[in-house]
Amino acid sequence: MYGFPMAITYERSFVSHLEQRLNEEDPRIQVLVGPRQVGKTTGIKQLLNRYPCASHYANADDLLSTDRTWLLEQWQKAITLEKKALLVIDEVQKVSNWSETLKSLWDKAPDALRVVVLGSSSLQMQQGLTESLAGRFELLKIQHWTFHELKEAFDYDLDRYLTYGGYPGAVAYESDFDRWYSYLKNSIVESVIGKDILLNRKVGNPALFRQAFEILCRHAAQEISYTKLLGQLQDKGNTDLIKYYVELYSGAFLIHSLEKYSKKSHLTRGSSPKILIACPALFAMNESPQVLSDSEKRGRIFENAVGAELRQLPGELFYWREKGLEVDFIYQYHGALYAVEVKSGRRKTSKGLSAFLQRFSAAYPVIITPENFSEFSENPHDFLKKS
Repeated sequence: MYGFPMAITYERSFVSHLEQRLNEEDPRIQVLVGPRQVGKTTGIKQLLNRYPCASHYANADDLLSTDRTWLLEQWQKAITLEKKALLVIDEVQKVSNWSETLKSLWDKAPDALRVVVLGSSSLQMQQGLTESLAGRFELLKIQHWTFHELKEAFDYDLDRYLTYGGYPGAVAYESDFDRWYSYLKNSIVESVIGKDILLNRKVGNPALFRQAFEILCRHAAQEISYTKLLGQLQDKGNTDLIKYYVELYSGAFLIHSLEKYSKKSHLTRGSSPKILIACPALFAMNESPQVLSDSEKRGRIFENAVGAELRQLPGELFYWREKGLEVDFIYQYHGALYAVEVKSGRRKTSKGLSAFLQRFSAAYPVIITPENFSEFSENPHDFLKKS
C-alpha cells in the first residue's frame, strides 16, 4: 500500500502565492476556492506555521450551528491581537450571511486585518462573492494536483497518474481498487454532487443529474454534441438541460467543456463541446483499474490529462476542428496562440496541425507526448515558450 511520508512536508505552489499577496501593503480579502480534498486547509496551516505576525484560525465546521454572531466573534479575536493580524475562516460557507457580514466588517476597517476565507463548497463560495463582496476580494483558484506535484510528493509515474491522479487523499487506497473507488465516490464525488450542487442549485431530477456525470466522464477528451449527450440520458429534455448540467459540474471543479476555436465568436458559441474532466481519477473510477490496457482509452485519458493541466493555466483554452481536420487544444494567453497536439501512441496524423498553422500563421506549434509530459507539467509556460 502506498503511504504518505513524502507528502507530509510537500507544499503546493498556491501557498507561496498567497503569502506574497498577504505581504503586500494593503491586500484585499483573499478567497480560496477549488475542488474538495486537494489540500486547501493543509496549505493554509503550512502558511500559518511560518507567518511572521499574529494570526487567528477558525473553522466553521467545528460548530453545529453558526450565524453571523460567530463570525463577528472571530473578527474581534483577531483584531485584538495586533494591527494587520491574519484572520483565517475555514468552511466559511457554513456561516449564514457570511459574505454580507464580512462586507460590513471590512468596509468599517479595510486595513485592520489580513483576511483569508476558504471552504469546501465552491458553488456556495462563489455565490456569496458575486452577491456581496464585489471589488473587495481576490480569488485564488486551487486546482487538482498535477502530475508534477504527485510525482514530487508520492513518486508517481505516468501510468499511476493516468489511473489515480488528482486526489492525494486517495493515495493510501490505491492497492485496493474497490476501496479507492468507494472513497472517491462517497467522500469526494457524492459530497460535491449532494452537498455542493444539489443543495444550492435547482435540479429537477437528481438521479438524472448523477447519471449525466458518469456519461460525461466516459466522454473525456471527446467532442460530442449536446443533442447526442442528451440522447444517452434516460429521460426527455432539451439541450439546455445538458448545458446546465455541465455548467454546474464546471462550477464545482469536476467537468468542463471546451468551445471550438474561431475568430468568429458566434461560431465558437454554437460549437459542439469537447468534454474535459478535471483529473484522471474521475475517468478511471467510471471505467476499471485496467483502463490503461485499452490503447484507445489510454490515449484519451492522456489527452485529457494534458488538457486538464492546460486549463489550470491563466488564459483561454479551446479545441479546433474544420472539415475533418483537428487540433487537440488551442491555448491563448497574453496575445500568444499555441496549437497543442497530443501524441499518445494512437494513430493520428499531423494534417490538422499543419492546416491550423496555415490558417493562423502566428500560432506556435506544440507537441506533447508521454515522454515530455513530465517536463510540461513541471513548468507549462516555459515548456510552451520553448516549443
